[in-house]
Amino acid sequence: MKAFIQLSEKDKLNIFNQTSERSGLPSSAVRKVGDKTFAICKQNLDDMITVPEGKICQTILDLYNKDAIVVEPAGALSISALDFYAEEIKGKNVVCVISGSNNDITRTAEIKERALIYANLKHYFIIKFPQRAGALREFVVEILGHNDDITHFQYTKKANRENDVAVVGIQLKSPSDLKPLITKMKLHNFYGDYLNDKPDLFQFLV
Repeated sequence: MKAFIQLSEKDKLNIFNQTSERSGLPSSAVRKVGDKTFAICKQNLDDMITVPEGKICQTILDLYNKDAIVVEPAGALSISALDFYAEEIKGKNVVCVISGSNNDITRTAEIKERALIYANLKHYFIIKFPQRAGALREFVVEILGHNDDITHFQYTKKANRENDVAVVGIQLKSPSDLKPLITKMKLHNFYGDYLNDKPDLFQFLV
């Protein structure tokens, strides 16, 4: 016997609230679910999940780089969701509908950025640089790992007479490199704050 999700008009409004213009992926952020679409889903859906934007971005890149398929965010949603059902679909035949290629090529850099952040490979920090000669060189030599790259560097206003403050983006080779990086920053008194988990401050500074 098939179990249906029980959706009400209240759920319809909740979907509207969660997928409004906060999303950076417009084609997957409809302002309101269509009446016909809602009616079909109400009767036939078995499950419904939220797919992170970064995961969708990685799927867009994978489809292009591996299969030469250009797809818009909404078209990548079905494939993006597969990993969340890995155990349930193992050994089964699965069909995903990929539709729509309305993707602005000028946003490729932004899509890569979101994918890297989701994969825990791109991190942004507020870094305190002491007002002394050689501070930046010390940060590069003593703090960064051999495979770490600075991808963003922007000085902000001076915090005090002892320190300059900069927003620094660092790309890692492995997610496991983050903890030792932060440890070294704190040990050498460079650490100011971590921005990836502060979306409002992140959007304001980066």
